[in-house]
Amino acid sequence: MNMLRGISENGGAVVCVIDSTEMVRKMEQIHKTSAVTSAALGRLLTAAAMMSTYLKSDDNTLTLRMKGDGPAGTVLAIANGKGQVKGYVENPVVEIADRPDGKLNVGGAIGTNGTLSVVRDLGLKEPYVGQIPLVSGEVAEDITSYYATSEQTPTVCALGVLVEPDLTIKKAGGYLLQLLPGATEEEITQLEKNIAAMPAMTQMLEDGISLDRIMEMVLEGFNPNVLDEQNAEYVCDCSKERVERALISMGAVELKNLAQEEPVAEVCCQFCDKVWKVNLQELLEQLK
Repeated sequence: MNMLRGISENGGAVVCVIDSTEMVRKMEQIHKTSAVTSAALGRLLTAAAMMSTYLKSDDNTLTLRMKGDGPAGTVLAIANGKGQVKGYVENPVVEIADRPDGKLNVGGAIGTNGTLSVVRDLGLKEPYVGQIPLVSGEVAEDITSYYATSEQTPTVCALGVLVEPDLTIKKAGGYLLQLLPGATEEEITQLEKNIAAMPAMTQMLEDGISLDRIMEMVLEGFNPNVLDEQNAEYVCDCSKERVERALISMGAVELKNLAQEEPVAEVCCQFCDKVWKVNLQELLEQLK
C-alpha cells in the first residue's frame, strides 16, 4: 500500500500521505516527459490521488486541470475512487532554466497566469466544478489555495518529484493536511510548527522514512490513528468500445465524411499512447 490516511485523536485534523514513485515512473515511461514536465504532471497526479480518497465510491472521478500561460500548456490528471490515476501534459518536452534555488521551475513551465479547475463527478446529474486563478503554477500552492478559496478548508499540501539526470524518476510523493471545523488556536500553532520542521517529501522518502512515520511527524502531539490504506497506481482504462463511443458522438454526417477520407481511423489515447484502429464503415453500419 503506497497511500494512507490518518486522523488526529480528537478528530480535528486529517492527513493523507503518499509515495507516488511507481505511479510517476509509469507516467514518465509513457509520456517521455522532460525533467520539468515530469515534475509538473507528477505533482498533479500525486495531488489527484490524495484528493480522490474523499470520493464516495469507486466509480466517482476527480479531474484536476491546470491551464497556464507557460510552455507546458494544459496539465491534466484524473483519478477515480479506486486510486487509479491517469493524466497528460499538452507539451511533454519543455526545456526551461531552473529556479534560482536550483529546483525545477515548474511554475515557469505551467505559468502563473491561468486557472486550476477541479471537477468532481459523483454520479449526480451535474458534476461539482470549482475553479480558481493560479497562484504560482507550482501545483502544491495552487491546491492549497483551491481548498482555502473554494471549500473554505484550511489545508497544507506538499508535493515533490525528484528526477534523475537520465530523466528517470528517483522519488515522488506528497501529503495533504486538512483542518476540520473546531480546531483550536493551540492546535493550529502546533501543526504549523510541525509543518515548518518537516524535511522535503522526496528527502524523507530517500531517507527511507515510512509513510506511517511521516504521518506521525505531520500530526506530532496529536496521537494520530490510521483511517485507511489504499494503493494508488497509474492505470489507463481506455478501450475499443470507449473509442467507438467517442467517434459516434461526432455524429453520423461527420463520421461519414471521415470514413471517405480514411476507412480505418487510428485513434491514439492521450493517457497511455495506445493506438486503436476502428473500421469506420463497420461503425456506420452499426449506427444504421
